[in-house]
Amino acid sequence: MKRDTEETGPGTRAVWAGEDEYLLQGATQVPVVHSVSFGYDDVDDWMDVAQGKRPGHIYGRNTNPTVQAFEEKVRALEGAEAVTSFATGMAAISNTFFTLLSPGDSIVSINDTYGGTNKLFLEFLPRFGIDVRLCDTGDRASIEEAIRRGCTLVHLETPTNPTLKVVDIASLAEVAHGAGAAVSVDNTFATPVNQSPLALGADLVIHSATKFLGGHADALGGVVCGSSDLVTRIYHFREITGATLDPMAAYLLLRGMKTLHLRVGRQNESALQIARFLEAQPAVEAVYYPGLESHPAHEIARRQMRGFGGVLSFAPKGGFEAVRALLPRLRYAHRAANLGAVETVVGPPRTTSHVESTMEERVAMGIPESLVRYSVGIEDVEDLIQDLAQALESLDGD
Repeated sequence: MKRDTEETGPGTRAVWAGEDEYLLQGATQVPVVHSVSFGYDDVDDWMDVAQGKRPGHIYGRNTNPTVQAFEEKVRALEGAEAVTSFATGMAAISNTFFTLLSPGDSIVSINDTYGGTNKLFLEFLPRFGIDVRLCDTGDRASIEEAIRRGCTLVHLETPTNPTLKVVDIASLAEVAHGAGAAVSVDNTFATPVNQSPLALGADLVIHSATKFLGGHADALGGVVCGSSDLVTRIYHFREITGATLDPMAAYLLLRGMKTLHLRVGRQNESALQIARFLEAQPAVEAVYYPGLESHPAHEIARRQMRGFGGVLSFAPKGGFEAVRALLPRLRYAHRAANLGAVETVVGPPRTTSHVESTMEERVAMGIPESLVRYSVGIEDVEDLIQDLAQALESLDGD
């Protein structure tokens, strides 16, 4: 039975989209296809597949059935024309940049993107003669001015990692298109459950599938969705440079995505409760979460998001020494460099999102050294709040 999931809700798409073609011999789950190559008895059939005249697979670096099922599920959730996947989220971002940008081109972005992305801006793209313009994330006028000066690509991340800043996708996409630029949006924090950048005017949506899409911290992956023209170009760059998603990782991501709607809904609710709790604590200097009415871009977040996500950040009073004392006291959180998992994960940017950055670079990006990134899992929120309360009380006692 061929199921049309295009008009269904996100929960139904997360479960069913992209699987029909690969449910073999009555199986209810997509198999892991480890074959490197795919054979054809008829040379003409082989040539048709190789030239893209009909569906099929030739070689694992190019395409794979398990990988394609994962890609199609993400495509359906994002409402995109086309999709391609990568070995990691950073491979998705870097391949996008190096596909679309040539020496002499300009890219406009914001100054507090994920640390790996920021390294591309500061260290790698300039080596290839690409002009990088990084703008104050909260200053929309300066971003618009940089775009109007002329650029090839505008790259946005919203909410940002780890300061949870929010930018207005629709308004910036309109300005970018007026200047003849394409727009890519890193949607990792929001997920397609909470935010639909393509519907807001973006041309490409990028995910580190390692995070919320997979949700179980057991598989690396990245994915890019968007217009057929742009994605075809990015796919071609990836098939030649070889940052291919492994079939076993694709299977794990595919399996994890079946519960995406449930997980993210729970994480949205819990993160908002925890953010409100932390905002009321005397030992906490600041809380960063777009769901809080005190967030500078709360109204923008309300307008373009359906939920505010499962990640928040906060700064305990006392600087990094307070962070050093606080983290070991948390009982229900992994102290690790990851996010979006079913387990709560916590850590400072200097060892997680921006470990590659210098202290000076983090300061320039507006990231306090005392910041704690807290990725909420699916545990009972009462237990997480109690855990934070006891850790903060112990901190006060010091």
